[in-house]
Amino acid sequence: MSSTDFYSYACPAGAPFFGYFGAASAMALANLGAAYGTAKAGAGISGMGVTRPDLVMKALIPVVMAGGVGVYGLIISVIISTKI
Repeated sequence: MSSTDFYSYACPAGAPFFGYFGAASAMALANLGAAYGTAKAGAGISGMGVTRPDLVMKALIPVVMAGGVGVYGLIISVIISTKI
């Protein structure tokens, strides 16, 4: 058995599709979650700014954390795509 026969059995033809689909879905869903978190935090900040304007700067932490989720998704998708 030659080496090309071994690799054709070890890796199915559809494997790169599912690998890249996983990387794309990791990035898309992480950024969708980051956008949702930013929207909810922004709505909370605008509501809190009316009642407690002194705490607006402290309330920006969830917006920064939601942005971190998007960056995390980008990093994971790059790691997945380099392993394909």
